[in-house]
Amino acid sequence: MRQVLELARAGIGLVSPNPAVGAVVVDASGNEAGAGTHTYDGVKHAEILALEQAGGRARGGTLYLNLEPCSHQGRTGPCAESVVAAGIQRVVCSMQDPNPLVAGQGFATLRAAGIRVEIGAFEAEAKKLNESFAKYIRHRIPLVTLKGAMTLDGKIAPPPSGTRHPTDVAAGGSTGGWITGEIARQHVHQLRHQHDAIMAGVGTVIADDPLLTDRSGLARRRPLLRVILDSWLRLPQASRLVKTAKDDVLVLCSSADESKQREIEKLGVRVERIAPMPDGRPDLADVMRHLGKHEITSLLIEGGATLNWSALSSGVVDKLFLYYAPKILGEGSVPFTASQGAGIHHGAIQARHLQLHQFGEDFAVEGYLRDPYQG
Repeated sequence: MRQVLELARAGIGLVSPNPAVGAVVVDASGNEAGAGTHTYDGVKHAEILALEQAGGRARGGTLYLNLEPCSHQGRTGPCAESVVAAGIQRVVCSMQDPNPLVAGQGFATLRAAGIRVEIGAFEAEAKKLNESFAKYIRHRIPLVTLKGAMTLDGKIAPPPSGTRHPTDVAAGGSTGGWITGEIARQHVHQLRHQHDAIMAGVGTVIADDPLLTDRSGLARRRPLLRVILDSWLRLPQASRLVKTAKDDVLVLCSSADESKQREIEKLGVRVERIAPMPDGRPDLADVMRHLGKHEITSLLIEGGATLNWSALSSGVVDKLFLYYAPKILGEGSVPFTASQGAGIHHGAIQARHLQLHQFGEDFAVEGYLRDPYQG
């Protein structure tokens, strides 16, 4: 099962909007006969690849996998029927498929054919691996992770200079150097690699001129979509985002000058309209529905203080990944959140199921605001 999970993890970046699945076939003598990893472009599911590799040795053997075999006709035929046809006698699986089109029916097909089915091995790890798929397949909106990097006193940058508004500044921006160390910053790119899209506000682009790219060096099926919330299309054409755009920068605005929109679009930037809230800002709930239509299953928010609070107070955030450096910046520095009319939340926002991670001298807190498999 550990091998199965490693095979499934090999699909990260290559499998969305499908789930990450690995499979291993062991023959009747207990020897490995076949293994497979699903990738979206490869089309065939992991269990089919493993069964094809095993051939006749699959008969009387055991199939190990991290997600229930599908029972419906999609881009491929029902995998559960292929497992039956291969003569597998036992299936060991981590979890039921959260897809409502499957949701236990694959297991029912196997049991009806007399196959022994065991469910629950390494279930927690398997669920975490496919949490974004679980959210997307049931609600057609992405799993949203709010990422931040801050000091022990909750500051994401020193006091900004010039005309920059303090709440526009994102962590590690050009206003005062990096908050966290090199090891933590390298991990950020691994985090970006796990997501389909990254989001920032136009204020952060103006203040910090970030690239917002996945520089993990790991393979991706499609580039990380760089999403900018820009109510009135203020995105600078001289920004690094625009200069590096290759149909992977999406600007979501409430209103825009049509001539400027055409100019931006000629530079490889996509501009799309989102219904505004009363203050003119894009409605974040509508933003998530819009991204879901683009088959974005996971979104990482790396914004400034205003966007951070707007995302939290609007209720679109599912998960937190907050890096902390052993530093204190003090009064006047930029806080992690600032309201700026972005919404009012009554009472504390509670994170649960916390995990701590160490990155050199820095650490991170990972936690959930809601269960991706519930609701």
